[in-house]
Amino acid sequence: MAANLAAPQPVTPSSPDAAPRRTVAVVLAAGLGTRMKSTTPKVLHPLCGRPMIQYVLDAAIAATGSPPLVVVSPATEAVRAEIADRADVTVQAEPRGTGDALATALAALEDGVEEVLVVSGDVPLVRGDLLTSLLEARAMDHAALALVSVDAVDPTGLGRVLRNDGGTVERIVEDKDATDDERGVSEINAGLYAIDATWVRRRIGDLRPSAATGELYLTDLVAFARDDGRLVAALEVEDDGRLTGINDRAQLARAEWDMRVEVNDRWMRAGVTMVDPSTVYLDHGVELAQDVVLEPNVILRGATRVGERTRIGAGSQLVDAEIGPDSAVWASIVERSTVEDHVTIGPFSHLRPGTHVGRHSEIGNYAELKNTRLGEHVRQHHMSYLGDAELGDDTNVGAGTITANYDGVRKHRTTIGEGVFLGVDTMLRAPVTLGDGAKTGAGAVVTKDVPAGKLAVGVPARLRDPHPRRSPEDDGG
Repeated sequence: MAANLAAPQPVTPSSPDAAPRRTVAVVLAAGLGTRMKSTTPKVLHPLCGRPMIQYVLDAAIAATGSPPLVVVSPATEAVRAEIADRADVTVQAEPRGTGDALATALAALEDGVEEVLVVSGDVPLVRGDLLTSLLEARAMDHAALALVSVDAVDPTGLGRVLRNDGGTVERIVEDKDATDDERGVSEINAGLYAIDATWVRRRIGDLRPSAATGELYLTDLVAFARDDGRLVAALEVEDDGRLTGINDRAQLARAEWDMRVEVNDRWMRAGVTMVDPSTVYLDHGVELAQDVVLEPNVILRGATRVGERTRIGAGSQLVDAEIGPDSAVWASIVERSTVEDHVTIGPFSHLRPGTHVGRHSEIGNYAELKNTRLGEHVRQHHMSYLGDAELGDDTNVGAGTITANYDGVRKHRTTIGEGVFLGVDTMLRAPVTLGDGAKTGAGAVVTKDVPAGKLAVGVPARLRDPHPRRSPEDDGG
């Protein structure tokens, strides 16, 4: 039994007199994907920043309303950790084909399941509405099995759907087992099935290994259904490439392109401007507000969020970043950081993880921040490094300022108050605190705390009166 398998939501029957059916999606993910030439299981390769199997789970859950059951193998056990919060898992001990994978799933499912929706884990562009239509097609014809077929432009290597003279689906033949005449058929099997669970439990044990590959083919169930006098329904769809399985890096790249075009189009229709959409890369989890402008060669990854009217300049990369409204990022990198509204960043700045920039602050060229919090109206205009620091409102950071936060063993904090003026080339050896209104002279190396309102100058820095009295001689008197 699959652990904690939730009771699926019934799919609405096509007939008002039909009893509710309990449907569970089975996702096949036992193949390592040798053509990917990777130690990473095929279904964990990312598309738009997300493992491809997650898109398949989206579609399966949309169609059934319940957690799917994913079939993995010892070689693809890594899939379990990725999907543990969304699906149940069962292990196909020895990958012996799709028929054996389905047998493994049936053994794990509860007895009350009445319908099985079978989906391959390597078709990330599949949509939930198509799977729903497949379930409805089976119900409408009271079929033992319903499948999705495509009149393929190039059916090479794919299983052919064979029909009788009356147009009824009789069987599916895999390309390796097909005759030359059968390979001339252009209607191919897309690998999506809705199956009567009671019937398939009875027949799954009758599958026999292919003479060509030694595998058990799920597709042999089509002929079994016809032998039993049961109908096989076929839902024919356009060959738009959405149901092409991903088997190598070239197919992965094409799927990434198709998905990225859809993602970008969706955001542009929601009010986002993209100067050159073909060069904008958005991950699946990115969120953009209205009137955001994305210039060419922008990459937004992870859970990045960008507020209203903010402009992300050419060449910028944002990773799990939050940028507030009315801000601008110019040719810079922002990682796992929060930027409030009316902030300018760049060009060529780097906000490393843990940084928080307050409202109306200005981060200029070649500025780097790490695990640092800036208050409002802070100015860090050029060539400086702030690490493990906190700066109060209205503080000015001179060019060349550095917080020496690492002593070779531990990181230390630098605390800077409000209205502080840091002179050019100031070195702050942490841990150190500068009080409100403090100042440092050019080239100062600050090794001790500077009280509020005081001036520190020299190497090492010493306190000086920031407002010394002028003698009469100073005025030439």
